[in-house]
Amino acid sequence: MSTETAEPTTTGQGPDAGVLPAAPVLVASGIEKSYRRGVWPVQHERRVLRGVSLALYPGEVVGLVGENGAGKSTLMKILVGELAPDAGAVTRNGLLGYCPQQPVVYERLTCDEHFELFGHAYGMTPAQRRRSASGLYVALGFERYAATRAAQLSGGTLAKLNLGLALLPDPAVLLLDEPYAGFDFDTYLKFWGLVAARREVGRSVLIISHFVTDAERFDRIVTLRGGTAVQPPDAPGSASAAPPGGALTREAVK
Repeated sequence: MSTETAEPTTTGQGPDAGVLPAAPVLVASGIEKSYRRGVWPVQHERRVLRGVSLALYPGEVVGLVGENGAGKSTLMKILVGELAPDAGAVTRNGLLGYCPQQPVVYERLTCDEHFELFGHAYGMTPAQRRRSASGLYVALGFERYAATRAAQLSGGTLAKLNLGLALLPDPAVLLLDEPYAGFDFDTYLKFWGLVAARREVGRSVLIISHFVTDAERFDRIVTLRGGTAVQPPDAPGSASAAPPGGALTREAVK
């Protein structure tokens, strides 16, 4: 995957109706991706993403929605570097936390052992990891499962661990693929409390979902349709909001 330095852009949009910082924390430009199906010589190519462009700014909570098969998870994997695009570029400024749709855990490890393993991978000190994990246990309400193996966790508790691992290093950008699937209503509210707290301190969150029921919790919502990103015309980086030169513009389709 290629990367490049994004040109700074000032906008009049923001979570507090102010001015967003000039430098985006995540930029995707002209992302394309296709998959080949079938066996040679009877093969066909399915284009999933057709030049998707978007930018995420500090302190933004952005929703990414679309029908099943629209390419949401494919785009998310490209944003985090798990999957390479056929064309286009991604620029990342700051640490990313990624919560995949399917939890990536080790069945024989306990929750504490997962936090220890991931904390080491993030380069955290033992004290930093213990402090962060302790706060996440309390915030998400699963501290009593600290010594429980992943194989013995319920689906809802496994989803909490999955989210906690993404939040552990306090990343500048949090990318969440259907993060609250399996949450009960109390945990759902706790989740949004965490998102709001991150937004207040300038952290950014991109959430994938099939549909949005709490639109007021988002600063803007981007829809994947026909392989491209469709969003409000006054969104940061859209054609009407872009500065001269067109840096960070997005393609909207009918």
